[in-house]
Amino acid sequence: MQGKIIKGIAGFYYIHAQDGEIYECRAKGIFRKDNRKPLVGDDVELEVLDAEEKEGNLVRILPRRNSLIRPAVANVDQALVIFAMENPKPNFMLLDRFLIMMEREGIPAVICFNKKDLASEEEIQELYNIYQGCGYQVILASALKEQGLCEIRRILKGKTTVVAGPSGVGKSSLTNLMQEEVQMETGEISRKLKRGRHTTRHSQVIPVAENTYLVDTPGFSSLYLTDMEEQELKDFFPEFRGYEGRCRFQGCRHIHEPGCAVKEALKKQEISRLRYENYLGLYEELKEKRRY
Repeated sequence: MQGKIIKGIAGFYYIHAQDGEIYECRAKGIFRKDNRKPLVGDDVELEVLDAEEKEGNLVRILPRRNSLIRPAVANVDQALVIFAMENPKPNFMLLDRFLIMMEREGIPAVICFNKKDLASEEEIQELYNIYQGCGYQVILASALKEQGLCEIRRILKGKTTVVAGPSGVGKSSLTNLMQEEVQMETGEISRKLKRGRHTTRHSQVIPVAENTYLVDTPGFSSLYLTDMEEQELKDFFPEFRGYEGRCRFQGCRHIHEPGCAVKEALKKQEISRLRYENYLGLYEELKEKRRY
């Protein structure tokens, strides 16, 4: 039988199987031998050992479309990254780091600014224009006032979406609102785990509708770009792409070079200064890292 790993804790994998049940499974020793670790989100094959107790063995990991290291999750269709308009104020460097990670993995990202009821119309419009202008879909929401929920449901439908964002932005409130109509017996996992330990430190896949899954991840407060050369960074800023090939020098890094089309666009306010300054900061960070 096939299924999807929805949670993994202490060597046990909880698999939402084709028959709609959740099975508690151990991974066969073959994975350790091959140095392959099952991930939350993996599509797998399992053998049922005890149909009544819903216990089984995870016997095979089906081919992955993609995988992320942080959060550790596989087979993601898109990312929904949630930041608050206020309380806490958005950390744009953190947001841009996350967007770069998704660009690098080829995973489309949708940005949701929650708590729009706490911000002025001017602030809302400015943020919307900055990120929509880079080519990202931006949703303005308020979990408190239940605004923007239809739009979020529409983008989630039929996809596996990793939901991420720092602590305190209302991520749990929004994901709980998305789960109101869940038919699956979610208490089943809690019953098997006996108590709610570990819950926030692990990624978890939540089935919310047919073929629609949310991957809830622990809140992140810092992200560091690893295994990346500073000259690669410009490739992960989608707003720079329209200017590629228009700079005077081939391989222009868009920093000090004369005749740079990106810097010209910045002067004309076609590119956001906030994003460009974050680009410079991250470029320096990667350059420093390489020196050591």
